[in-house]
Amino acid sequence: MEKVRQASHAGSWYTDNPTKLSSDLEEWLRAAGLTKSPHVRGVIAPHAGYSYSGRAAAYAFGNIDPTNISRIFLLGPSHHYYTPRCALSTATVYKTPIGDLPVDVEMIKEIRAMGKFEMMDLRVDEAEHSMEMHLPYLAKVFQGHDVKVVPILVGSVSTESEAMYGELLAKYVDDPKNFFSVSSDFCHWGSRFNYVRYDKSHGPIHKSIEALDKMGMDIIETGDPDAFKKYLLEFDNTICGRHPISVFLHMLKHCSSKIKINFLRYEQSSQCQTKRDSSVSYASAAAKLEC
Repeated sequence: MEKVRQASHAGSWYTDNPTKLSSDLEEWLRAAGLTKSPHVRGVIAPHAGYSYSGRAAAYAFGNIDPTNISRIFLLGPSHHYYTPRCALSTATVYKTPIGDLPVDVEMIKEIRAMGKFEMMDLRVDEAEHSMEMHLPYLAKVFQGHDVKVVPILVGSVSTESEAMYGELLAKYVDDPKNFFSVSSDFCHWGSRFNYVRYDKSHGPIHKSIEALDKMGMDIIETGDPDAFKKYLLEFDNTICGRHPISVFLHMLKHCSSKIKINFLRYEQSSQCQTKRDSSVSYASAAAKLEC
């Protein structure tokens, strides 16, 4: 029986007008001017409203050559629902205004059989925006291609669990038909986020934020999950997708393929000058097979 996850943030976080959405995505992808590569096996991309991070996200999704890919694993953080585990979607189809993405129910069953994953209530699924904000881009890039999604909500998992989930999912990285879409924004700065770390040696606040984010991005590019954990413990940067990114780093560490992450774009929602200001950072990366 079909169980539909509605595009619950369409009409608020992004337009629900299919024509407008399609043309916006086309414009942003064209502006990014990237060459599609069959060696790109995954992306890290933001999940804010498209008026904030839509352009930045194009620098992740614009790398994708959809030709040989038939399955997309979505890894997104949980903003509203607390779980110390990873949760799988119970939906059979994910709707978007520009085309629906069927869920790979067989793969969900296979992963569930590992005994380490919980199932996510449809209401929890629809309340969460982190994976939904990737869907229109994926629907656009994979238009005309037969592709299914495997949505995995990554909860507040421990360091040990990040490694465990990464090891369990690593084998799927070695199948070239699989793709990975990892959802995260970067620094959430300002009193409303309870994060006002400022290193004056970098000049204005927004430059201090950029230096902090770039340090994290550089560490992610090394592919070392332990170094990323150490960075988070030291600076407590408010990277909301820290757990999905960490799980992905462990997957890359334990798979047989040699895959390197490269960041291609960095933006901030606004440039903070005073302690009264606030901003969210957006970074887009491609994870590419090294031949």
